[in-house]
Amino acid sequence: MPAKSKAQQKAAGAALAAKRGETKVSDLQGPARDMYDSMSEEQLEDFASTERKNKPEHDSES
Repeated sequence: MPAKSKAQQKAAGAALAAKRGETKVSDLQGPARDMYDSMSEEQLEDFASTERKNKPEHDSES
């Protein structure tokens, strides 16, 4: 499932970096921390690799 907004895509990227050991888990906040805890690396890759063109900064449905 692709990210619905740029903010969601950025949070997934941060969580993915922590899953891979590239950043500290303790540095994650808010949605990125929730994504880290609840999603697999494969799911995070899917969200983080979403095309950003024509995406709103934030999802209006959240």
